[in-house]
Amino acid sequence: MGNDKYLVIVNPNAGGGKVTKDWPSIEQLLKKANLDYEVFFTEYRHQAIKVVAEKIKQSHFRKIIVVGGDGTVNEVVNGIFKQDIVPTKEIILGVVMVGTGNDWGRMFDIPSDYAEAISLIKNGNSFIQDVGHVAYYLGAKQKTRYFINCAGLGFDALVTETTNKNKETGKSSTLSYFQSLLGSLFRYKPIPVKVHIDNREILNGNLFTLSLGIGKYTGGGMQQNPNAVADDGLFDLMLVDKIAKTKLIRKIKKLYDGSINDINEVQSYQVHNMRVESDHKLMLEVDGESLGHAPFTFGIIPESLQVIIH
Repeated sequence: MGNDKYLVIVNPNAGGGKVTKDWPSIEQLLKKANLDYEVFFTEYRHQAIKVVAEKIKQSHFRKIIVVGGDGTVNEVVNGIFKQDIVPTKEIILGVVMVGTGNDWGRMFDIPSDYAEAISLIKNGNSFIQDVGHVAYYLGAKQKTRYFINCAGLGFDALVTETTNKNKETGKSSTLSYFQSLLGSLFRYKPIPVKVHIDNREILNGNLFTLSLGIGKYTGGGMQQNPNAVADDGLFDLMLVDKIAKTKLIRKIKKLYDGSINDINEVQSYQVHNMRVESDHKLMLEVDGESLGHAPFTFGIIPESLQVIIH
């Protein structure tokens, strides 16, 4: 039998510490909405994964609210998928977005206004979306990570890593992502890879960048996969093997206005699964978090997570 309370997972550090400042206001809104809840404040990275899995198993929570950004949402999703007591689509996930990118929320028009976001959660209009997973390596050990928005390799992952390092030093904003993009552009060198999608090879050579999307948005509003549909059982794949860096700068507007596929060097696919191999240091990010090294194996779980949307 499910617990009728909401489990509220709060990341005090999200949004460059904005959650710490805004939590009293958010809590007042939760009380005003007459939501019955239990709150947990995360203290370190990845803690939400363990806590959410345990709370679902031991306290029978079936409704979860995240107060944080895309990274916190990702951790909660991984907690949902790490447990095997309850089918994942029976868990309801709502989000009060307080991050810097908020790209998953952008996909579903989740309002940045806290009162409006909590009103959405109370109304409970839900949508069952696909969830991706990737097997990767840390040293000799294989690990798995789930994601609900996007994964990136190569240049995309370098920009994410640079942005995350900036966050650690207090430089946290959408503008900092754009600055990381420009700064990374001149130090990134394409990496030799093999890319297979649905058991066919599409690249055996240098990779500039790759984005695998369930959602449309990354990096605080960039549309690397503008045609992505979150419940079609397919990833949208954007791949660039080579492009002149000066051309990328000239065309950078197309990364934001949804016309990226007009760039000749951009290859687009719809795929169920993907495998990427490389003998070099090929970087990976999922939902804005930097992870381990190749080989990578990606798959999608159709319509497997219930989320509250506009």
